[in-house]
Amino acid sequence: MSMKETRWGILGCGHIAEKFAQDLQQTEGAILQAVGSRSLEKAKAFGEEFEALEAFGSYEELAQSSAVDIIYVATPHMFHKEHTLLCLKNKKAVLCEKAFGMNLEEVAEMCAFAKAEKLFLMEALWTHFLPHYNYALETVHSGNLGKIKSLKADFGIDPEYNPEGRLFNKGLGGGSLLDVGIYPVFAALSMLGYTDNIKAEGKLGPTGVDHSVSIVLDYGNDVTAQLYCAIDEKTDTICTIELEFGKVLINSRFHEPSAVTVIAEGRNTLKEFPVNVNGYHYEILHCQEMLAQGKTESSIMTFEKSKQLMMLLDGIRNQIGLKY
Repeated sequence: MSMKETRWGILGCGHIAEKFAQDLQQTEGAILQAVGSRSLEKAKAFGEEFEALEAFGSYEELAQSSAVDIIYVATPHMFHKEHTLLCLKNKKAVLCEKAFGMNLEEVAEMCAFAKAEKLFLMEALWTHFLPHYNYALETVHSGNLGKIKSLKADFGIDPEYNPEGRLFNKGLGGGSLLDVGIYPVFAALSMLGYTDNIKAEGKLGPTGVDHSVSIVLDYGNDVTAQLYCAIDEKTDTICTIELEFGKVLINSRFHEPSAVTVIAEGRNTLKEFPVNVNGYHYEILHCQEMLAQGKTESSIMTFEKSKQLMMLLDGIRNQIGLKY
């Protein structure tokens, strides 16, 4: 299929931007037009590695480039609103890394601005576009296994403790909830929908960020989502949906390309989804499709979904006493 080439910009040259750039190179119709960093030296090095056509030593220059169609914002959470608005004000479509903002107020402002300016904006919740995850969603929502009885999902990592590092730095929006906890919360939202019946307990570390959070979302009729996230403990990172007539397991590291096991009628059926990309490829294709259709909002990761996700995260943070 031939399509108009989409000229991408990448704002921020960290680890996740590298993975995204790798997938851009393998995505039909995608060109890495430009990268922007606060350091021209870093931008040039990143640009050379990933074959960007231009490198800029400031985010403003990238946002102002007339050669760029859409910008992927890959800076720390705390700067997402600022950098997204910078791009939107320069008439650029934006794919902004999760978490979309620091709270509902920021997310609402970003969405309202994009809507008013008729510009495309989407939260880069890449899991929502992965084939294995959509297979699990379809299996659960088909009704063939009955209604959901419960959902369990966890995501824990155990990096080296560095109080200056982004993950433990409150000033950069660090902590387990916004970094890894967003995935179990998203799993509950995508499978069960929104609820404001939240119970959460968190463990705050010496820098003031949450090291771990245990969450129960209550949907009534004895249906609950039990979620856990941590940055001081490695967990299985599995999502299990128990239904009336079976179970759906999204296997380890459920948020990234993985496999799905369906347990029903005494049989375990494993469905694998082999990929030769990191997985960002799928959201890149979706953005390009939306732009080609002249859309200003994703048909999948809608503004409403991003707002509901942030409302859940805000509700959890309020319960554990975490304020940024």
